[in-house]
Amino acid sequence: QVQLVESGGGLVQPGGSRRLSCEASGFTFSSYIMRWYRQAPGKQRELVGYISMTGSSTNYADSVKGRFTISRDNTKNTMYLQMNSLKPEDTAVYYCNRPTGNYWGKGTLVTVSS
Repeated sequence: QVQLVESGGGLVQPGGSRRLSCEASGFTFSSYIMRWYRQAPGKQRELVGYISMTGSSTNYADSVKGRFTISRDNTKNTMYLQMNSLKPEDTAVYYCNRPTGNYWGKGTLVTVSS
């Protein structure tokens, strides 16, 4: 069965960096576009960005463009979200998503606070 497991969340100071991981299993990871979403407290879930099957193409929400980078390692069945210059408004639960079939992980919480 398809499983997506996020990790790497935690408390980060403003201006700091964090890398999230999404480990996939139960399907041929390299055959699917993957996405990162986030949901801040009291807000709707929003798309952070996505990455193509090979990793050659990425796209980001305006709110994170230039600060966040999505990558993937198809040999490890893992997608990453490198977050730099973090702001308090980046505080959210971050979710990994496979849009085909609409599969989701359980999320990992990132809190940006001093």
